[in-house]
Amino acid sequence: MSVTKDPDWWRGAVIYQIYPRSFQDSNGDGIGDLPGITQRLEHVAKLGADAIWISPFFKSPMKDFGYDVSDYCDVDPMFGTLADFDALVARAHDLGIRVMIDLVISHTSDRHPWFLESHKNRSNAKADWYVWADPKLDGTPPTNWLSIFGGSAWQWDARREQYYLHNFLTSQPDLNFHNPAVQQAVLDATEFWLKRGVDGFRLDTINFYFHDKHLRDNPGLPVEMRNDRTAPKVNPYNHQMHLFDKSQSENLAFLRRFRALIAPYGAAAVGEVGDSERGLQIMAHYTSGGDKVQMCYPFELLQPARLGAADLKATFDQLAAEAPDAWPCWSYSNHDVVRHVTRWGLSDQAARMYLVLLACLRGSICIYQGEELGLPEAEIDFEDLQDPYGIEFWPEFKGRDGCRTPMPWVQDNANGGFTTAARGWLPVSPAHLPKAVAVQGEGSMLAYYRAVLAFRRAHPVLALGAMSAVTVEGDVAWFSRSGDEAIFCAFNLGPDTARVTLPEGRWQALAGELGGTAAAGQGVDLPAWGFALARKA
Repeated sequence: MSVTKDPDWWRGAVIYQIYPRSFQDSNGDGIGDLPGITQRLEHVAKLGADAIWISPFFKSPMKDFGYDVSDYCDVDPMFGTLADFDALVARAHDLGIRVMIDLVISHTSDRHPWFLESHKNRSNAKADWYVWADPKLDGTPPTNWLSIFGGSAWQWDARREQYYLHNFLTSQPDLNFHNPAVQQAVLDATEFWLKRGVDGFRLDTINFYFHDKHLRDNPGLPVEMRNDRTAPKVNPYNHQMHLFDKSQSENLAFLRRFRALIAPYGAAAVGEVGDSERGLQIMAHYTSGGDKVQMCYPFELLQPARLGAADLKATFDQLAAEAPDAWPCWSYSNHDVVRHVTRWGLSDQAARMYLVLLACLRGSICIYQGEELGLPEAEIDFEDLQDPYGIEFWPEFKGRDGCRTPMPWVQDNANGGFTTAARGWLPVSPAHLPKAVAVQGEGSMLAYYRAVLAFRRAHPVLALGAMSAVTVEGDVAWFSRSGDEAIFCAFNLGPDTARVTLPEGRWQALAGELGGTAAAGQGVDLPAWGFALARKA
């Protein structure tokens, strides 16, 4: 089996996210690496994923664990070498798995050679490669913009006697995309990886590339409009309407350049839209017309509160209004949020229902490593924290380490088979060991994930077909998928039994092997956290 030459391979794909530090350590240093990923690719193939997305492995000081890049065209030694990456791509392709990598181009590390030159003075060749601005008359920052990691988004630089913009850590200065040379430099780095056989990119913080040229202040956000989808509740970042520090119209022209570059390679891109007020609207702009990125994933299904029937309807109603032709990429968990079984307080049955729901939604889907094992969020002691975000806001926000702990492969080992070192870069949660891959046999969560993804492949309409509007009654949501076949999908997103009525026509029950309720008749009683799928005869 090998990957095919299909430019639309991304449409409806199942993408498995790998956090390389925590997947598999191959050399005993306590940190996962590229050879470790290669070693475990058969797990991904057996799961039924179409592609992997690998979080950053580029050279980096690791202040933000690889999301602070100091060399876009090389592998950090802790993860291996370029030869190791080439071997990973070759093995993945042999298994029929495409490879997407995390491209972090809104900002670099302050150790990147570009920044080291830029901050020397105001007249060097790269003086305008980052966002520099003079202070206000009173010496304060040029705007009121805030960093997602807390405090002002501006950092004073004594050498230039100017501030530079950093939407994240102070060690992550923002590139100036208004400079054409910067755009070309990041496109050149993108092509470097395309030539090495990469099949696609996850574009980190895709709406942060451009800032307002006029450096206007953001307006305040009324209290009743604030939410914690983009940043923790305790972060003042939520107090602003982010009109000028990100999501600028100039981004559209750059995304067209990006698409033109990757198209001849048959590569795809999925953008991370970091905006809790206008995420779906931005997704519409970035994926429309077939000349920008193929997919975006907004934060609607990554929200802190459990996804209810009304939430699902609101999301898809807004999607239909804002972006009827957009191709979303849905996920419940990733490396930045509390694992969804903990975040939403899900029972085993509820977790299974939500997986079937995800598999039935129009769009592509992402599965985060360990999600297929039913892993809860790991409890991390303050002394073991690595994440600067958690250290800053502890204890009200404990950071992202709880979802980043190492994968448990076996149960009879304190490190879960992740490493031969005394301990990993983060400890393996004792609660995760009974859920290790090796002990998940028949009837397990892992077996269920495999079965659901196989069911999705067996019914291509779930990946590629049209989707009707979502209808809601109480905790029950239902919709239809149509194409080569018609499938009615009903889900009880609540703790009480509820009844749903099928549309007119003859229906055949589906998904009995997944534990779904038989839905051949017109009326169906759904148990708590139950679902019913039926095919039109």
